[in-house]
Amino acid sequence: MIQAKFSLEESQIRFLEQCKVYGFKDRSDLVRTALDQLRRELEIRNLEKSAELYAEVYGEDAELRELTESAMLDWPS
Repeated sequence: MIQAKFSLEESQIRFLEQCKVYGFKDRSDLVRTALDQLRRELEIRNLEKSAELYAEVYGEDAELRELTESAMLDWPS
């Protein structure tokens, strides 16, 4: 595994020192889990922003709505 060096606040160090209380094997396990969760949350946020943009475009584009509705008519139910 690759190691990284970074700076933390004192409160973050105290939290890391309690890693076993929260069920983590060690501090590295806690950090890896937190980073994975943050990455997933950021990906979800990006997907939500993208969906909002598509919804906005869809709401403003009558031709696109007509095209979508006609395609749905041919879609098997």
